[in-house]
Amino acid sequence: MISNKAEITTMKKVKENHIKGKKKVSFLSEIKKNYPAYLLALPAAIYTLIFGYLTMPYMLIAFQKFNYKMGLLGSEWVGLENFQFFFASDRAWQVTFNTVRLNVLYILFSTICAIILAILFSELKNKRFSKITQSTILFPHFLSWVIVSYVIYSLFASNFGLINKTLEYFQLDPINWYSSPQYWVQILVGANIWKDVGISLVIYLATITGIDGVYFEAAKIDGANRWQQIRYITLPLLMPTVIILSLLALGKIMFGSFDMIYAIIKDNGLLYPTVDVIDTYVFRALRTIGNPSQAMAVGIFQSVVGFILVFGANWIVKKINPDNSLF
Repeated sequence: MISNKAEITTMKKVKENHIKGKKKVSFLSEIKKNYPAYLLALPAAIYTLIFGYLTMPYMLIAFQKFNYKMGLLGSEWVGLENFQFFFASDRAWQVTFNTVRLNVLYILFSTICAIILAILFSELKNKRFSKITQSTILFPHFLSWVIVSYVIYSLFASNFGLINKTLEYFQLDPINWYSSPQYWVQILVGANIWKDVGISLVIYLATITGIDGVYFEAAKIDGANRWQQIRYITLPLLMPTVIILSLLALGKIMFGSFDMIYAIIKDNGLLYPTVDVIDTYVFRALRTIGNPSQAMAVGIFQSVVGFILVFGANWIVKKINPDNSLF
């Protein structure tokens, strides 16, 4: 009986000490303690505050005939008139279809390629070769699309392009690539994979590296070969990361990689039927009209659709597997 009372008393003291130890830390104390981390995050926080939140009131100009002199509150309200600029256009649905198709292909093939490369690199035994190859694949991500556009032009130029020269060498007819829109969906998807697959590869490879080796050791004991380990351990544990990145990418599915399209295609009207996207269409229109209200209206349309897609896809994922949902 005495020992039980002593144990209860000891447990109470331990609990009291634990509660005392968990005192509330003030925000200033937290900053003082971890100031290097907050300094690193400060530029991103300032950028987000200025361009993500302080500019939000200017969304109102989508419903105005914006006048720079009159300002945000003094401009004339026109309701949904600015949205008619895009939706009443005969090319609105074509550029919307092109935007969605290109982005779906980007997400699908970039994800597949990145997963395959990440698994292959995780299986490599020669770490030196693995690091050099990873750096080589990652390097194009840091190139601007202007530089990439010249690389693509050197490949597909009608007169001196490497591909046409190769076709001529094999006695095949050269192709006038820059006047043949049917080829450019594949070309742009390939260019996007070449440039941006490296950054996804790094993320997926880090996820695979973080998988506990105990799973693989247990699988080996049970007689699983490498393919079975990849299929039943690596891929399932990689899926949460794949789903999160895919959900985030869905939010930008209505934004058509303006920098890529405009750098490569420029104002080549012959290619518009397959590669003209919302951003390039609006840019060309506003370059001549110069109406910021119409640009804002299209931007709101793109953002709302992206918001709905992210929440809808996340809701579906949450119904199937709650642990893999984004929120």
